Amino acid sequence: MEFKMLPVKTILLDFENPRIARILQMYRPEELKADQIALALGAGDTQEGENYTTFRSLKESIRTNGGLIHPIVVNRNAKGKYVAIEGNTRVQIYRDFQREGIKGDWSRIPAVVHRNLASKAIDAIRLQAHLVGPRPWDPYSKARYLNDLRSKKNLTMEQIVEFCGGRKKQVLDYIAAYQDMEQFYRAKLEPGESFDPTRFSAFVELQRPDVQQAVQAAGFSKGDFAKWVIDDLFGPLQTIRQLPRILGHNDAKVVFLRDGAQEAMKLLDVPPADTSLALASMTQIALELSRRISKLEFGDIQRLKSHPTGDERDVLLESRTRLEELFTLIADEGNG
Repeated sequence: MEFKMLPVKTILLDFENPRIARILQMYRPEELKADQIALALGAGDTQEGENYTTFRSLKESIRTNGGLIHPIVVNRNAKGKYVAIEGNTRVQIYRDFQREGIKGDWSRIPAVVHRNLASKAIDAIRLQAHLVGPRPWDPYSKARYLNDLRSKKNLTMEQIVEFCGGRKKQVLDYIAAYQDMEQFYRAKLEPGESFDPTRFSAFVELQRPDVQQAVQAAGFSKGDFAKWVIDDLFGPLQTIRQLPRILGHNDAKVVFLRDGAQEAMKLLDVPPADTSLALASMTQIALELSRRISKLEFGDIQRLKSHPTGDERDVLLESRTRLEELFTLIADEGNG
């Protein structure tokens, strides 16, 4: 590994980079143009926030500073070609500045150069730079890449988790969500209807066991779920977590299929007759729930078991989900 000022014209863009692949899959190789590559690299990224560097702000920063603060990462392969593993956007910006005649020297770019990196090492650099780095990919692109690592490059789950520092369940959910979206959502799109990667989070929610069980128990399929996503029945997407309650309630289910989750939830969000519950503390409610569970008779347990879509069981499952989420947050805070 060495540091060099590489001629920009000698650097090849990394077409295996998922940020590029997601856009370029829409075009045939002979149709590609420079502006389409720039779009794939982030020119169309409108997402702002402290964890995102948009194409425009990055471009302006490089122009103002007269160059890069952080060098790109390049692999010199067996053929002697320099391929940008991390920094495709910055390479494209230098090319734009050259073409536009922007004042400054944009012919050479600072780069950390590796030689003949193995595929595993390249994947590790990508994962560290983007899945846990300061400029993360969008969730769909992350999931696509994780799926490729698992299905095409046959990395073990332990290797993937070790690379990106995430939790195994989260990685599994992302891969399963990507596969469901590709298999069911893409198939439901009408001719000419664009594929919307921002819908990916809906399919992450679908990986929740209680949601999948509710969809199946109500006689629907993942294909039906994909059509609900396309028809915007979930707004916001967090309402997907209410599907067990909605589909288990006959009137709410009818309203959901016609008007969406928000309207259906109005039939569920009825204030309790005992308004004193609203005044009770979370500790008091938790203690009372624990007391009642400890006193359940065998017959009550069998009743809940024999009615997998009953209102009481659905509410208990929803409570369990909320508690699991709370304890996950507590654990994360504690480890921070």
